[in-house]
Order: sequence, then structure tokens, then C-alpha cells
Amino acid sequence: MGQPSGWPFFLEDVMSRAIAAVTGLLLLVVSAAATAQVLASDSDRREALKHYRAGQELLSGDQWDKAAEAFQLSIKHDSLLTDAHYGLGQAYMGRQRFASAIQAFEACIDAARSLHRLREKDRVNTDQAIDEEIRELKDSMGRVGSGQVRVAQPNIKVTQLQQRIDELERSRSSVGRPFEAPATVLLSLGSAHFRNGDREGAEKNWAEAVRVNSTLGEAWNNLAVIYLGSGRKQDAENAVKNAERAGFRVNPRLKEDIRQMK
Repeated sequence: MGQPSGWPFFLEDVMSRAIAAVTGLLLLVVSAAATAQVLASDSDRREALKHYRAGQELLSGDQWDKAAEAFQLSIKHDSLLTDAHYGLGQAYMGRQRFASAIQAFEACIDAARSLHRLREKDRVNTDQAIDEEIRELKDSMGRVGSGQVRVAQPNIKVTQLQQRIDELERSRSSVGRPFEAPATVLLSLGSAHFRNGDREGAEKNWAEAVRVNSTLGEAWNNLAVIYLGSGRKQDAENAVKNAERAGFRVNPRLKEDIRQMK
């Protein structure tokens, strides 16, 4: 029996309407989830910060699994505590669980995006939450700088903490502007992709990191490595120049390998 005239077009139309209906339902679910993001209560916030501090201490001692547990507890009490997600990603990087680290860093960006949206509606309380996070980071930076918390490379750790503080402070003046992911989180996300064997994902996130913050020397250095591996000599040379302009010390071997490229 032959197919009715116009049958493929009719079926396509029915299928299109069905897909549209499902898509609409999914959008409603996603929208509902997005609007469900609210600031934590004061008591939950205090609990979240307590577990976050514990996670930072454990992270400094390379106790990756215990640190991850502490950060997960922190997130349970306050899903918008961005640096708890970031700390979780760092713990997973330490355990070489790179796929999990990618998820944690992406969750950090999602939390930052949610805070950006919430600031449009409740600037006072959102700024208070950001201020509390900044105080925690400053406290961590002070303890590392004074030697109270011992880490392998204290100067680098202090610089990283200061970069996160700067990003959070900038986020307080971002009302009315499009959301931009924190550059340091993009840097870490790129590193997780790279260690997970995804050079394309690494390049994408490192390139976005320097777009957001052109002074992020480590991201420029990492891009130089990517460009070297893909045979882009001019891009690699420019990346090295930008890294050094930002004060980052580029390995002489990397510069020599780039110089010898044809």
C-alpha cells in the first residue's frame, strides 16, 4: 500500500509540534529551577561557612577526600557559596578526579550566575552574602601569609586568593551588565579539561579567562602550551608576551620550543 500524498510532511508537522511541546515543558522546568535559587538563611549561611573553613584547612594539608566532604556539606547548606564549589573542584583536582572537578567548577560558575541574577532583585542581601565570602577569603589569605596555615607555595596561594577577592568585589558593581564567569574559575576549569584529555575544552576556557581578565598570566602561559602543540607559532609567541607582560614567569624551555617552531 502506498503512502498517502503529503504523508512525510504531515508526520514531520506532528513530530515538530510534539518536540515543541516537550521543549516548552523542559524550559518551564529549567526556569522553575532557576527561580528556585534563593539566598540561604542566616543559620544555613553560618553552617556553610563553618564547613567551608574546615574544607580550606583540609585542602591546605592535601587531605583531598576530607576536604571534598567538608565542601559538599558547605554546599548543602548554601548552594550559592561559590568558593565552596571552587574548593570542591580543587579537592577533586588533588585526587585527580578531573571529570568531577569539571562539574564542580561549572557549578561554581552557575552559582555565580545565580547570584548575578538575584542581585537584580535583592541587592542588599546578595551583597551581604558576597561580603561574607570576601571576609572568609581575606581571613584565609591572612593565615597563609602569616604562616599559620602552611602550604607548598604560599606566595602563589595568596595571589590566587587575592584574585578571587578581586573578582567577588567586581561582581558587586555588575548590576545591569551581562554576566561574566570569574576568570580564575575559568582558568581552573580549563586546567581540569586539559588534565582530562580535552585540549579543545581547555583552550576554550583559557581563552575566555583572558578575555574576562587579560592580566591572568597563567592562562596566557597555558594557551601558549596549547598553541605550541597545535603548531600556531605566532599565537604561541603572542601568548608568551602577554603572560610575561602580566608578570608571569614563563618556563625558558617553553619559550625555546616555541622559538624553534617552523
